Amino acid sequence: MDSVLSSPSAAGGTRSAAEGADAGARYLSGTDQTLVKLLVAGPFGVGKTTFIRALSETPPLHTEEVMTQTGALVDDLAGVREKTTTTVAVDFGRITLAGDLVLYLFGTPGQKRFRPLWQDIARGAVGALVLADTRRLADSFEVMDIIEEAGLRYAVAVNTFPDAPDHTVETLRDHLDLHEDTPLVLCDARDRDQSLDALIALVRHVLDHTPMENP
Repeated sequence: MDSVLSSPSAAGGTRSAAEGADAGARYLSGTDQTLVKLLVAGPFGVGKTTFIRALSETPPLHTEEVMTQTGALVDDLAGVREKTTTTVAVDFGRITLAGDLVLYLFGTPGQKRFRPLWQDIARGAVGALVLADTRRLADSFEVMDIIEEAGLRYAVAVNTFPDAPDHTVETLRDHLDLHEDTPLVLCDARDRDQSLDALIALVRHVLDHTPMENP
């Protein structure tokens, strides 16, 4: 999806007959829709796949594979020892806000070796939500650097893992060295409402700085 905004007549994807009939009511209403491409970024094992799964109104697309011994040699498992799968291409989901604002969510791989793929996925995006983990905040800096180099607006959502250290928003903002204008929220990526609040914080940030018009 190279263009940032467009007005579709239907959404893609494979569905059952029942799902297709229900989708028709949602996506073929005859009204113009504004499509916005957003990235869900962050270091390896931070919860991007879980976040998109919690939010997507359509069956999400995942490209997860079981981790191997070979992968363990190049992926730092510190803080995520329980992780057994990893995204090797892209996660994709879709959610509609305010009736006609449709957000396409593209989850990007967190490992350094996927950076060329990240650059392709980022084409046409207007913003990014960076997920962070207080057990390894330093891992977020490289991701934020890449997003800033791409010229994208972003917000940060700290995924509150059960065993993660608890810090105030002010402390986290200081440790992440965030610009005062950059939104920072706490959320549980498994919780739809909390994840939606994080996504809305990003959308508001993007809308405040990027005038959007239908072509």
